[in-house]
Amino acid sequence: MARNEEKAQSMLNRFIALKAEEKKKPKERRPYLASECRDLAEADKWRQQIMREIGRKVAEIQNEGLGEHRLRDLNDEINKLIREKSHWERRIVELGGPNYSKYSAKMTDLEGNIVDVPNPSGRGPGYRYFGAAKKLPGVRELFEKPPELRKRRTRYDIYKRIDASYYGYRDDEDGVLERVEGPSEERIRAEAVEEWQRMEEIRKEAKRAVKSGEVASVVNVAAKEVLFEEEEEVVEEERRREREMKENLDKEREFVVHVPLPDEKEIEKMVLEKKKMELLSKYASDMLLEEQSEAKTMLNIQR
Repeated sequence: MARNEEKAQSMLNRFIALKAEEKKKPKERRPYLASECRDLAEADKWRQQIMREIGRKVAEIQNEGLGEHRLRDLNDEINKLIREKSHWERRIVELGGPNYSKYSAKMTDLEGNIVDVPNPSGRGPGYRYFGAAKKLPGVRELFEKPPELRKRRTRYDIYKRIDASYYGYRDDEDGVLERVEGPSEERIRAEAVEEWQRMEEIRKEAKRAVKSGEVASVVNVAAKEVLFEEEEEVVEEERRREREMKENLDKEREFVVHVPLPDEKEIEKMVLEKKKMELLSKYASDMLLEEQSEAKTMLNIQR
């Protein structure tokens, strides 16, 4: 029995393989422009072919060991195929087919969150990054969220939220505060009234005892304390008035000088004379000063 290689090389098998190749149609090439396609089924077929190519390249770009240049080239090729796919999708819609662009996949960041596709030109689907290309230098920063800057509140923003309730003017409107503080308020008020009435009775009793002259026998200890407090208050008030009167008198009292004091003009004149004498003693001789004094005496000049 001959081997398989010998069977393949036999004349009959080669003839059959040649005939099978002749029956095959020549391999069709995808049109360069989507507008050249006139058949909806053909357009859908070319779109599926592009989708398969994109899938192969996306699987390949997941390998981080390919190197930066290869990753960038693969990412560029995938984006080129995506743009071509969008052309075919528009052509399919023009030919009456379904709109595939509605269900296109979104781009995600390293954490899987959907992000906006960078599209500076404003046309087309925009440039996307896939697989390991997202971790390339300069690309990672595009997916990083900027830190949230906490805006400092201005004085206007602070006062904008302040109303009457902030100062407690509306605490009594809901009735909660009244229900909570009502019993305590009544109790404190009753205690204050009772204390005031007790002190009033003690004062009246003390005054009656003072008028009748029976302080030692009638006035009790509490009455004595009340009288002592009243006397202390009166004494303190008198002392305070005396201090105020003394301060007023000190303020009103003027300082009296018993010696005549020179005014400003006389002081200036004395200073000028002193400077003049210093200059004369510095630049004039003793003889000249004597002659000057004799001349003043003869002329009866007092200056």
